[in-house]
Amino acid sequence: MLLLRTLRSRSFLPYSLRTGSRFVSTVRHDPSKLRNLAVVAHIDSGKTTLTESILLKSEYLSESGSVDTGSTTTDFLPAERERGITIQSASIPVKWKDWTFNLIDTPGHADFGMEVESASRVVDGAVVLLDSVEGVEAQTKGVWGQLNRYGVPTRIMFMNKLDRPGASFHSSMLSLLSHGIHPRPTALTLPIASFNPDNYARAEPGIEGLVDLVKWEIWRWKADGTSSRHALPTDITEESMADIFPASHPIVHHLLPARTAFLEGLAMCSDQLMETLLELPSTPSAYATVPASTILPALREATLKSEILPVLCGSAIKHIGTEILMDYAGELLASPLDVPHEKQTAKSPPRLLAWKVGWDKKKGWMTFVRVYSGSVTRQTVLMNATRNLKERASKLLLLYASDAQEVEELPFGSVGVILGLKHTRTGDTLVSTRTQDADSHSITPITPPPAVMSASVIPQSHSDLAPVEEALGALMRTDPSVRVETQDGQILVHGLGALHLEIVEGRLRDEWNARFEFGTRRVSYREALSSVDPTQLVTENWSTMVSGKPVVADVYFSIHPLAEDEVGDSAWDGNIVLGPDGKPLSAPDNFTDPNEPLAHVARGIASTLSSSPHTALPLSHVQIQVKSFQWSPEAPPSILSGAGAVILRNHLRARTAGPLMEPFVELRISVGEDALGKVVRDLTEHGGEVLDLAGSSATAQDDDLQANAGDGLYVPPQWLSPSTMGSSDATDHSARTRRTIHAIAPLSQMLDYSSRLRALSGGHGHFEMGGAGFKVVNDTRRLEILRAIGRA
Repeated sequence: MLLLRTLRSRSFLPYSLRTGSRFVSTVRHDPSKLRNLAVVAHIDSGKTTLTESILLKSEYLSESGSVDTGSTTTDFLPAERERGITIQSASIPVKWKDWTFNLIDTPGHADFGMEVESASRVVDGAVVLLDSVEGVEAQTKGVWGQLNRYGVPTRIMFMNKLDRPGASFHSSMLSLLSHGIHPRPTALTLPIASFNPDNYARAEPGIEGLVDLVKWEIWRWKADGTSSRHALPTDITEESMADIFPASHPIVHHLLPARTAFLEGLAMCSDQLMETLLELPSTPSAYATVPASTILPALREATLKSEILPVLCGSAIKHIGTEILMDYAGELLASPLDVPHEKQTAKSPPRLLAWKVGWDKKKGWMTFVRVYSGSVTRQTVLMNATRNLKERASKLLLLYASDAQEVEELPFGSVGVILGLKHTRTGDTLVSTRTQDADSHSITPITPPPAVMSASVIPQSHSDLAPVEEALGALMRTDPSVRVETQDGQILVHGLGALHLEIVEGRLRDEWNARFEFGTRRVSYREALSSVDPTQLVTENWSTMVSGKPVVADVYFSIHPLAEDEVGDSAWDGNIVLGPDGKPLSAPDNFTDPNEPLAHVARGIASTLSSSPHTALPLSHVQIQVKSFQWSPEAPPSILSGAGAVILRNHLRARTAGPLMEPFVELRISVGEDALGKVVRDLTEHGGEVLDLAGSSATAQDDDLQANAGDGLYVPPQWLSPSTMGSSDATDHSARTRRTIHAIAPLSQMLDYSSRLRALSGGHGHFEMGGAGFKVVNDTRRLEILRAIGRA
């Protein structure tokens, strides 16, 4: 009996699914109670720890795992548990009260940005974590930009790690404003560092409770992790609060002003709430009488319109604030019915987006899908509208991290896994075979971030060549941010960074048993177009032999370099490619009909852009428009692929070689005053440029931000986080001597920066790094790059 109880408590599947039946029994599906949400943040902000806390509080787990011990549910890959980081996104359906959350835990490291990219495409809401010590960090802005790019309509900010020394709810709120994350961050909860007022005077860090300004109640957590809730009275005095707080606790007299500021700020977005407030009697405690049932509709409407950013706080590792976060995720985040969608009936045809493709040695190809219309059942035949191919769904699964449960149906709004799809890739649209115009139902595809680093893949023997190429092809299907090409007889694999390539190497060995050696990792450079003849019509014909007969094809292009302020299309690796109608041309793999003549022209263009005739580097920052094309009627349209490639390559070869570009990174470096000069000198010696120098103590700047924050915006006082009050001279002196350097630098010079900074700062410096795109290099650096790639 004891053994059975132990096995049950450690099982990952919720108890309701741990049955002997083969399928999960069908239950009533209510899309209004469904929340597809992602947990996103900068690395080490606590995403996986929060996910574990959610699983514990929802009774999915009997005890939570730890990143430090490698026992978390969503980080189940050996590499994830070994390194203590999230590498791939993991999806878990979580039941909480009346809601079902399809929860996606995502990586925070920029090298695995493709996972955040694909998750952002299919969710309707996001919980964005912020380390309350660090504030907004480089990848915080990165994931926020990804959510913006895919139009994720609703978001909640969770200020995590308030138990750490140096954490500040006040500074974190101002950080949101200073970095332009959102103009109206709105605190729904306030932290209680301690229920002992003496700890505030001693500036001792911690978090023991929360004030819920919406539901007007106090949450208190004890040392054993249990919590209790206390409704707040409408008349706040030390006497009425004696059962909750000891006398002279500083937060007692701040509760009414905090709720007043919160409600007046929210009323700026709701006429109905404004009328309610105006009808209140003019008594000091009037705002404390407004019930949550009156506030929540206005709060939800403002969140759905993105007029405010709800802000919660807590400590995921101590499970403080998790239940409140889950409540507000259900109350405020969008359901599938809150976003634009087709009216659903019992006969609505299925329409799905494949947002991720995975490989399992036992299950085979696993296609992660979001159902945007209708429903899909086992053995359903679907049309891949992106590739114009039919696919059959052999099995349907709900995936619980590494465990799966087979289901009979995936209804509207749900996120699940389909087995048996042989050709579908990330970003493909799947529709009913009865759909008349499949192309009109295509969903915007998912665009991989550009690769910035590469390495050669060398098979151990000639017999290993085919298995290695097959493994690389399979890997590209599971991770579209990996790009493979053959150059000068070498197989090159391109990725998003050194860590990404390291994981790629491990996956090729562990998942596909490939036998190879990895060459030296090198940065991926680009060649731009020379400015000679800025706009030129390229006219040339191309002839070849087909079935012993000569055939001719003509393709007419106009080509010129992009202006400095023009942004290229990431689907074309930073270039812009237009069709004859002047509209953006789809990438070759995104054509509905792969045999369409224009699809063949696109393949020719892509082939030429991937390798410059001068340096064999990919071309970037080029605009090409296909003006017209024609070919011999007796020849197949596939001749246009070769014609387009040859004509474009001949034109580029006739031009002078263009400037070279290399990837740059943004740096935020924090060091002591004594190491500032050495760090700045090292940056400039390695091709970096210092953009700004600032002290970490920014009281004056904070005051300016708070003064200009906008009408009705409430910023909690600094004393709510005692450890950041700076009550001693030593603290002030430390803040004055700490400096922050904002800079950009070439990625190639920053690969070993961690060890360099450690030596320069005596181990006391730390830095953040984020991508800054490709930039043109000077003549000296150009020569260095050409020598490095053997083209000088």
